[in-house]
Amino acid sequence: MTEPRLHHITCPDAHGGHRMAYWEWNATGLPHHPHVVVCVHGLSRQGRDFDTLARALSTHARVVSVDVAGRGQSDWLKDPAAYQVPTYAGDMLAVLAHLQPGTLDWVGTSMGGLIGMAVCGTPGLPLPVPVRKLVLNDVGPVLQLQALQRIGTYIGKTGQFATLQQAADALWAISQGFGPHTPAQWLALSTPMVKPRDGGVTLHYDPAIGEAFRHVTAESVAQGEAALWALYDHISADTLLLRGAQSDLLSPETARAMAQRGPKARLVEFAGVGHAPTLVADDQVQVVKDFLFP
Repeated sequence: MTEPRLHHITCPDAHGGHRMAYWEWNATGLPHHPHVVVCVHGLSRQGRDFDTLARALSTHARVVSVDVAGRGQSDWLKDPAAYQVPTYAGDMLAVLAHLQPGTLDWVGTSMGGLIGMAVCGTPGLPLPVPVRKLVLNDVGPVLQLQALQRIGTYIGKTGQFATLQQAADALWAISQGFGPHTPAQWLALSTPMVKPRDGGVTLHYDPAIGEAFRHVTAESVAQGEAALWALYDHISADTLLLRGAQSDLLSPETARAMAQRGPKARLVEFAGVGHAPTLVADDQVQVVKDFLFP
């Protein structure tokens, strides 16, 4: 399969529900292969970020990459205050109930990793099956304030661009932490990041997803750490922690602590990369593939 199939399901909310999109890759030969790998993207991204990884994994399992609410092909939420991890985790429970996997793995980049921690670390959630293997891509219970403030300088500014290339160049200006990419790789990552508007293009997401970043303080970050560590310590899935060696969001100290407590994640760092590895480079894809399918 060279291109994924787009599906939608309706997720409940206080305003009559919203549609959530997901992309399905499946080259196994079984339309409803029981092994599902769910991939969940970062804050301002969308599910097509995982195209390269999904192609590599799709001969082993159904690979489902979601567009989290407010992004990509999913509906924007009527209540901007609902753009939070508990909402996203609830939506993922609806997706998983629909998919009904027999074996379930999770790959989460940044925000997608936090959602994974909530799903894997909250006791008593109605999962079809427990998550077998969890990949946390450059995220953990301690989020560095400086990185959150950096993200806050651009999140919500969806812009207006004359061409796709102009938008790709603007995205690259705020994405240096992703590490080296060829022009072709970056254009492939950028193409699903835009939608048409007024004769040009704009970024795909609801600007309201950035509202929470207007209020980030050292105190609010510190208050969230205990809750995130509690989630992490309850995770029973076999866990792989990926870190960009130059990441400003996931510190070396937090990564080392994650290797020593809770699920005792196996830590792999990628040189020359910050926040966050895009899982496009061959070595990054291979690390994930070897972990999920040794």
